[in-house]
Amino acid sequence: MPFYDKGDVRIRYEEIGSGFPLLVTPGGGLNSRVSNWPTAVFNALEAFKNDFRCITMDQRNAMGGESTGPVPVEDPWGAFADDQLGLMDHLGIQKFFFMGYCIGGCFAMKLMERAPDRVVAGVLCQTVGHRPESPDVMYNSGRDVWAPEFLAKRPDVTMATIEAYLHNLYRTRPDFVYSVSRDFARQCQTPMLVMPDDTPAHPYQSSMDVAALAPRAELTAYPWREPPELLAETIDHVRRFLREHQPAPAIR
Repeated sequence: MPFYDKGDVRIRYEEIGSGFPLLVTPGGGLNSRVSNWPTAVFNALEAFKNDFRCITMDQRNAMGGESTGPVPVEDPWGAFADDQLGLMDHLGIQKFFFMGYCIGGCFAMKLMERAPDRVVAGVLCQTVGHRPESPDVMYNSGRDVWAPEFLAKRPDVTMATIEAYLHNLYRTRPDFVYSVSRDFARQCQTPMLVMPDDTPAHPYQSSMDVAALAPRAELTAYPWREPPELLAETIDHVRRFLREHQPAPAIR
């Protein structure tokens, strides 16, 4: 599998299909990795490989993946964006679509903030977000699911570092989608399609807040995961949304 290297960060990625670039990240929280696609609510690579140049990646330090790097305590969401934008630079891609599942909703908003001139449109599928009645769902998942295996493989990292990292991911901005502020969402001009969910880690309200605040956001049907006919219609909705926002080819 191909890798992109930048300093002490190494990112494993895959590509399939052709056309306008679509960077799509699977769910799994901090274990967002390519091998999660077969168990996703739908496999975006298979769904869109005939429409777009689909690019996916193991996120930095995802267990079960092959991407590695330091634990970026001071700016964790910015570090994920740096990895994703660095991969696009490595591939020679300036403008692209982004679709993020689960934690990828946070990735999407941070990329829109960091590189508004590059993210042409975004899709937030089942976004992670803050749940006031259970505020530490994501923190606890990182501590109890991701951290033990990671620490076993990285004896150079302490639990204190992990706790600080998780704090800055999920507790520094205990609201909304963690990675950006509501003020940013209100002024974000990137077109986005929001696919709501309602599980402990994917609060319905977070998706609805994104859709209500962002001036160029729209919603899919909800619920949309079943029956199969409705899921197929929703996948078509995503495809149409992206095609509608695809830039015209440059005239030579």
